[in-house]
Amino acid sequence: MDLLTTTIQPYTWGSTTALAELMGVAPTGEPQAEMWLGAHPAAPSYVDRGQGPVALDRLTAAGPLAELGPALVSRFGPRLPFLLKLLAVDSPLSVQVHPDRAQAAAGFARENAEGIPLDAPHRTYRDDQHKPEMIVALTRFRALCGLRAPEQCADLLDALGVDRLKPYAEELRARPGEAALRKVFTAFLTPPDGLLAAVAEAVRLAAASGGRYAADLVAYAAVTRSHPDDPGLMSALMLNQVTLQPGQALFIGAGVAHAYLSGLGVEVMASSDNVLRCGLTSKHVDAAELLKVVRFTAVPIRAVEARRDETTGEHMYPAPVDEFRLSRFDLARGDRPYPLTVDAPQIVLCTGGSATVASPERSIALGPGRAAYAPAGEALRLSGEGTVFRVTTGLARKLTTREQLPTRRGASAGRRITGIPPAWAG
Repeated sequence: MDLLTTTIQPYTWGSTTALAELMGVAPTGEPQAEMWLGAHPAAPSYVDRGQGPVALDRLTAAGPLAELGPALVSRFGPRLPFLLKLLAVDSPLSVQVHPDRAQAAAGFARENAEGIPLDAPHRTYRDDQHKPEMIVALTRFRALCGLRAPEQCADLLDALGVDRLKPYAEELRARPGEAALRKVFTAFLTPPDGLLAAVAEAVRLAAASGGRYAADLVAYAAVTRSHPDDPGLMSALMLNQVTLQPGQALFIGAGVAHAYLSGLGVEVMASSDNVLRCGLTSKHVDAAELLKVVRFTAVPIRAVEARRDETTGEHMYPAPVDEFRLSRFDLARGDRPYPLTVDAPQIVLCTGGSATVASPERSIALGPGRAAYAPAGEALRLSGEGTVFRVTTGLARKLTTREQLPTRRGASAGRRITGIPPAWAG
């Protein structure tokens, strides 16, 4: 078990105060958008086992069986399959989608064959992995997610009172659902001259005047302020608005267009950097590839509620993926320590109050914004007074003391493990 040293990404949409307030430190004066906790090579966390800081991606690659366990290595290879983040959103992020596994693998191979460097600004696929994700609100959290039904899109466009939007509203009502959404969404990626300015002005006026869509239009008015002259406003108008209360979550699968608008939250995802952007960004927009990935099916968007395990007290956030399993503990004085031993690696993050994570060999005190990493099979117990999030994988299985896996101290000696490719034996 190790205390994690993490990286905070200073993206421009980040809050200058939220993460500092959560951690009880002085603000830097610069935006602090995302704290990354995991082994993604773009910003890995670090551990120190007595010989100086070591990046978590290097650690897991050097000893995958001891760190990850045989089940994960067999399923995902010698890498940590999840990435945990603390997000502090002060202004809207880009409207974006993520590919599915097949699309990611094909796109990555194609761009490699074309000789596009991994760090090239016009590169679309940074790896060959999909990127399902889940956000859990720590404060009131607002987002755009999934396409509205065509009739709802048409009604919203009509509410703006812009004559040049009428053909799009008529198109949405005339065609079958998916065809209508695809047609208008595609047109909105490159709106004709003058339309964007007219829509932005109409959004600001309608947001101030009240009416059926006033609440939604207030959020879109904020988009026009943070991203003036960005055509992403047009595609954003087609997305559902979602407000999460603290403790509620939102799962986002492949092809679902989305953007976060405001709030503080815990996000977990498959460890990938594949993002296709629709707008509200200065980064590359690959419209042709984007239209292959976006799902043009309108589905109701509902918040994910945590399910409490009455035996353990753990609040589980269900997600239909194997890369991650996210849960929450609401710790109280007098509670028995919660056992956390599983046959997979895990990260525990404190977001409020205080907590102690203990193994037979050591204990780590966690305050808000502090996190610990444990390799597969590490016998852990959690106690304290506060809120702690835990991420492991959907393949994780609880272990008894007798079943405990060899750890970095016991290595793999004396234990026969089958089904692991020799190159991953570590």
